[in-house]
Amino acid sequence: MFEIGLNHYLVLSALVFSLGVLCMATKRNAIGILIGVELVLNSANINLVAFSKYSAGAADGHIFAVFVILLAAAEAAIAIAIFMNFYSALRTIDVDRGDELRN
Repeated sequence: MFEIGLNHYLVLSALVFSLGVLCMATKRNAIGILIGVELVLNSANINLVAFSKYSAGAADGHIFAVFVILLAAAEAAIAIAIFMNFYSALRTIDVDRGDELRN
C-alpha cells in the first residue's frame, strides 16, 4: 500500500507556496493579492502540521498552526477594511492606482 510521508507534505507545501507567490506577483487586483498571501500562510501551516506529525510526540506545530490561522483571519479582516476604504476613494481596487491616494 502507498504511504504518505513527510516529503509528500513538503512538496505540497512548496507547490502551494509557489502558487501563492505567483498569485501575489501577477495579480493587480487587491483581492487576488490577498488570496496569494493566504496561500502562503496555508503553506506554512502545512509545514507546521507535517513536522509536528512526524516529530516524536510534539504537538507544538498544531498549536502554532492555530495561531497562524488566527493571524490570517485578523489580517484578512484588516485588509478588507483597507480595500473598502481604497474602493470608496478611487472606485477601484487596482493596486497600481494607489499612488493617487498620496494627494
